[in-house]
Amino acid sequence: MTRLFPTYRVLALVVGVLLVVGALSSVAKYLLEDGTALQQLGDDLTPIWIIHGWIYMVYVVVAFLLSQKARWSMPQLLLLLVAGLVPGLIFWVERRVVERLRADHPELART
Repeated sequence: MTRLFPTYRVLALVVGVLLVVGALSSVAKYLLEDGTALQQLGDDLTPIWIIHGWIYMVYVVVAFLLSQKARWSMPQLLLLLVAGLVPGLIFWVERRVVERLRADHPELART
């Protein structure tokens, strides 16, 4: 499980980027005038949500395993899980997780 920490970091960033792109594509798809180029781009990017969903499921498993190894409480785990559903939040949470692991569990934070 020495690869758990770097795997978490990569998954968090990928999930975060997909979430932001998906949110922007939904704004473009549903809030812009029909037939415009940006509205069409938003419509074309709809499959991003499927990709985000599959990668998010892997993220949930890795976040659970990491929280178990670090012996974090249920609220900490829930914050990790909710972060993958709120655009932008995951970037802040990932940074906090890195800081906390490096301070409290340096053996888990090896890359």
